Amino acid sequence: MSTAAPDRRMRRRRETMGEILDVAVELMEVEGVAALSLSAVARRLGMQPPSLYQYFPSKMAIYDALFERGARQLRDAHRAALATATGPEPFANDLIAVSAFCRWCMEHQIYSQILFWRTIPGFEPSPEAFAPAQDTLHDLRDHLTAAVDAGRLHPDATSEEGIALYTSLTAGLLSQQIANEPDASFDDGRFIKLLPVVLEMFYQRYAPARGTT
Repeated sequence: MSTAAPDRRMRRRRETMGEILDVAVELMEVEGVAALSLSAVARRLGMQPPSLYQYFPSKMAIYDALFERGARQLRDAHRAALATATGPEPFANDLIAVSAFCRWCMEHQIYSQILFWRTIPGFEPSPEAFAPAQDTLHDLRDHLTAAVDAGRLHPDATSEEGIALYTSLTAGLLSQQIANEPDASFDDGRFIKLLPVVLEMFYQRYAPARGTT
C-alpha cells in the first residue's frame, strides 16, 4: 500500500491543527487568554464544534499546544541571539541574549501570558510542552557559566538562587512593561529600557569578589 495518502492525511492534519492554534491566538488577542471559546474557534474555521475535538480533545489541550509552540519559538529566538553574542565582554553578550528574549515576549504577548502568567485557571503544561522552556533555562545557566569562567561573575550566579534572581529581575521588567505600556515597542518601552540597569544589578550582586573580605 502506498504511503502517499497517509502522508498527505498527516500533513493536512498538522496544517489544520496549526490553523486552529492560529485562530485561537487571534481570538485571544480580542477576548483575552482565559476567555477562549472552542465554539468560536470552530465557527471561525467553518467547522462544527464536535469536529474540533478530532484535533484537540479539550480547551486545555489547545492551551498546552500553544504553550509548547510559544516555548519552542522563544527558545529558538534566544538561541539565535546567543549564537551572535560572541564578543569578549560577557555582560554585552548577556544583554544581547536577554534583549532578544524580552523583544520576542513583547511581540508575542498572548504566548507570553500563557508561558509566564497564571491567566488560565487550572492549566498546567504537560511535560512535553514544558520541555522547550526547560531548554531555555539550561541555555541561560550555560550562558552564565561562561561568564563565571571568564571571571566576570561569581559561581553563585549559576545557583538556584542566582537563576531565580536573574529571571525575577528580567521577568519583572517585562511584566511591568506589558501591563503598563502593552503597545510600546521594545525600543520605546519606558520599563524595558531599564534592562541594562537590572542586568548590571545582577552582575554587581554576583561580582567575582562576592563573599571575600
